[in-house]
Amino acid sequence: MYLVLLCLELVNSRARILALYASYFLKAGGHFVISIKANCIDSTVPAEVGVESEVKKMTQEQFKPSEHVTLAPFERDHTCVIGGYRMPKK
Repeated sequence: MYLVLLCLELVNSRARILALYASYFLKAGGHFVISIKANCIDSTVPAEVGVESEVKKMTQEQFKPSEHVTLAPFERDHTCVIGGYRMPKK
């Protein structure tokens, strides 16, 4: 099962919202996709720094991001993060 979060509000708490939804709707080992617009997090820092800060928050919430895909040249400062939630240890 996948959880896709499309957060259109200009909020910087996407990781917290994703964690809340995942705790309700995802089983351990489930996967997620989240779209992040970096300059909505903090417009004073480069886009890469904003995305990395959001990814760091996700790892603290038991997410394991496996891939970052930027949407350039189609959209500026947008990144999709794909990964797993409460992944079992091998």
